[in-house]
Amino acid sequence: MFGFSKSKAKNPEELVKSCQEKRDWAGLARAYYDMGTAAMDEKDLYRAVLWLHRADTIFSANDKVYKKVGEKLADDCSDRIGTLEDGTLVYNDISDEITEKAEEMEDIQVRLMDLLAIARLVKLGDRLGKLPGCEVLGQLGYAVDLMFRSFRQPITQEEYNKLMDICNALYEFGDSEAFYAGGEIAVPGGAPFQVFDLNGMFGVHLQINGYIDSHLRLLAALSNGKEPDRTECFMNGCSLLPDYYVRTTGQNPEDIPQIQAELKRIWDDCKFVCSGTDWEAIGQRLEGYKELDILG
Repeated sequence: MFGFSKSKAKNPEELVKSCQEKRDWAGLARAYYDMGTAAMDEKDLYRAVLWLHRADTIFSANDKVYKKVGEKLADDCSDRIGTLEDGTLVYNDISDEITEKAEEMEDIQVRLMDLLAIARLVKLGDRLGKLPGCEVLGQLGYAVDLMFRSFRQPITQEEYNKLMDICNALYEFGDSEAFYAGGEIAVPGGAPFQVFDLNGMFGVHLQINGYIDSHLRLLAALSNGKEPDRTECFMNGCSLLPDYYVRTTGQNPEDIPQIQAELKRIWDDCKFVCSGTDWEAIGQRLEGYKELDILG
């Protein structure tokens, strides 16, 4: 629908790399948009989701970039994403299944299931957190430990404030250049993992931000003797990290062994937390997950 002369001079991968090197964020958004529309036209819907969401994230992060990209492109990108979200992709189906199951669970069970999912991202976060501008990802382990402890005993005001700082930093991270500028880490036996691979399924960082925000509200309500609001299911499948596998393999997400393994862990956690609140057993599971290589 839209033509951009620059995209004809280089292949998509070269154009993306060139835009990142030049810090041409409007050009990068256009490149991803072109890749997404091409994938959608070719019925490669998983890659269409991947690239169009990347374009949307970039031009939504900065008003100047949005103006350079143009409202017409931005609106078409949004419309295409809406169409894809209404489809029967595994992204949508898994998210819906987990959300529906969470609605049948008690509040504490949903919170614990999500916390276990976050724990499985700690080791990956530690590695990504060493990249410039990504330091907040290296604090997931601290946040997991603190929130788990706070279920059973009060935390200090200093700890509460630290958790709030992490929460706010995760929210701001998604709009930072460090998120989409091309930073990556090596993956033994696989393609490098890009920071931008966290963008899938509404953004891993934003889902963790939402979870921590909900937990802070829980602690505030309890400290004031009020009944806390029920949480929603935040980590509803984003720990599957589908963007990484869609980007680096030619397979459908449901055929990827790592995604199958993570999906099994999600449903096993659901059964586990619904069987009763054994704090010692939960703590042991959290510790094991924090050492897990989720990409392995």
